[in-house]
Amino acid sequence: MTTNGVNGTHDGNITRNSHRFDPNFTENVLRAPGPNANPRVKQVTSSLIRHLHDFARENQITVEEWLMAVDFMNRAGKMSDDRRNETQLVHDILGIESLVDEITYTLASDAQDLPTASAILGPFWRKDAPKRKMGDSIVLNELKDADHTKLYGEVVDFVTGKPIEGAELDIWHTAPNGLYEQQDPDQPDMNLRGRYTTSADGKYDLYCLRPTSYPIPYDGPAGQLLTLLDRHPMRPAHIHFIVSAPGYKPLVTQIFDRRDKHIQNDSVFAVKDSLVVDFLPRKGDPKADFELKYDFRLCSFEDAKKNGMRGLEQESIGGMGAVS
Repeated sequence: MTTNGVNGTHDGNITRNSHRFDPNFTENVLRAPGPNANPRVKQVTSSLIRHLHDFARENQITVEEWLMAVDFMNRAGKMSDDRRNETQLVHDILGIESLVDEITYTLASDAQDLPTASAILGPFWRKDAPKRKMGDSIVLNELKDADHTKLYGEVVDFVTGKPIEGAELDIWHTAPNGLYEQQDPDQPDMNLRGRYTTSADGKYDLYCLRPTSYPIPYDGPAGQLLTLLDRHPMRPAHIHFIVSAPGYKPLVTQIFDRRDKHIQNDSVFAVKDSLVVDFLPRKGDPKADFELKYDFRLCSFEDAKKNGMRGLEQESIGGMGAVS
């Protein structure tokens, strides 16, 4: 049996593990960082380079296909602004944000109890939502067919169970038409958004809407990819939260309405069993048709470190965001 000069090749038939392409190319790229490279950045990018290079070789990516991918990313970036993050949406439909969320917030298996589970931020959070008083509604416009809801509960330490004073709940969700206010010119600015701060008893209460399912925007690159993959764009009905307090790990999460048919088939893979809730009928309250009691259990940075919550032992990390 003869070879044609290509490593691992016999009689022109190339085996799966052959070096059909330059066997030294990836290693040359990996040797490029200098001695003062950030250790974590070097670790992550080196791994990324290996996986990307192997992916390109395994799938024999052509220049034309690579240029299509570059254009795809460029278009996603151009569509992104402070009201819509198309690039993040692409990550969501690929399950990347949900996977990173799971990796980041998973506790050590021997923890006796668990804090409230996290879920993805999503692309429609807005900074500096208005601060509201306890008992206020985030509904700023008249909605005749909406299911108004009383939402209340406590914010507590997941280890001690004690109430947390000064915890901020940042809440947002869509209107019944499935649109966030920045997507809908008919909604008031910052509609269905608000921030509430707990007092010494750790309790919160507010009025919102029972959420509705909706399709993620599919007029851009993310939607184009869904179409090519023959996937639906629907998200189950949910409400977004960021719950934070001094000394505690900020909690980014969502709660999901159990009655929604998309609970088992979320287009961004964000549903967790512990975040599925039941809205109950509310009587004697002219402001609400439904109610939901939901408590948030936060983990302190100290307990996060004890329980192995990697990367969350400190309130802020310098450099490139989460890179330290």
